[in-house]
Parts: sequence; C-alpha cells; structure tokens
Amino acid sequence: MTGPFKEEIKVRRIGRDDWPLWRSLRLQALEEAPYAFSSRLADWQDHGDTEVRWRERVSDVPLNIVAEWRETAAGMASGTAPNPDGSVELISMWVVPFARGRGVGDALVSAVIEWAREQQASRVALGVLEGNERAAAFYRRHGFIPVDANVGAVAEHRMVRDLSEDSH
Repeated sequence: MTGPFKEEIKVRRIGRDDWPLWRSLRLQALEEAPYAFSSRLADWQDHGDTEVRWRERVSDVPLNIVAEWRETAAGMASGTAPNPDGSVELISMWVVPFARGRGVGDALVSAVIEWAREQQASRVALGVLEGNERAAAFYRRHGFIPVDANVGAVAEHRMVRDLSEDSH
C-alpha cells in the first residue's frame, strides 16, 4: 500500500477471546450497510446475540482480521480455509465510514490475499451483492474479475483473483 496513510493503519489477526471487538464491528457493519451482506442485523441480535455464538464465529473461520486506523478499530475481514479447488473466500469485509478512502480496505484485502498465499491457495474468491457497484469497483482495482452471478434468495456476483498469476 502506498500513500500518506500507510503508517496509520495496523492490521491484526484476532482470535476467539477478541469476540467482543468482532461483535461490535459486525453489528455496526450489518446496521450501516445491510445492502452489502447476506446476513441480517436481526439474525445477530436478541436471541442470536450470545457470547457462545460470537466465539464460535471467530473460531470457525480461520482468518479474522481487524484494521485499526489512528488506533481505532476501522474495519474487518475474514478468510475461509481453502476449499478443494484451492479457493479462499474473502468474507465479512467492511470499513467504518470515517475511515473509508484512507487505505483501510486496501490493507484488509492485501492481508487476506497474503494469508491465502501462505495457505497455498490458488485464488481468492468473493461475492458482491447485486447493486453494490462501489464494492465491485473496489475489488476490480485489486485484481478481482467477475466470473458469474448466483441468483438465489439473494443475487450475488462472484469475483475471483487468481494468485498463480501474481508475481509474488
């Protein structure tokens, strides 16, 4: 990442004991950007809002990262274990509004891609819900290309970045 904000962003991996931080960011994300996620805020509130459930979420997904900008939690992302075809799925990506345009999203995507390489994944895949053109453009800038659309209960466009073509 380049630019004047690089030094202000720190990305760190979190674990099961960091569930309150993950919970806080995830609830903010679902409230602020419901158009961006297949999960709904209501699914994670009331009876769905338990320590056990949050700990399991952080434990069940092998990579959970939080970005801090100016020492404040400013974004989150996760990466799934490589599936049989060698794909890691980038999920739960979100940047708080005050930190958008400051390189936080770039740092999160770069961290997931680097982790995927360490897992010897051949590609990183993700889904962008229909209508979220800002996210699709962001991912295209990071080398992701559209591959297809999944029209189910929620229309989602699939995007992939092939890691075998990277010069890394």
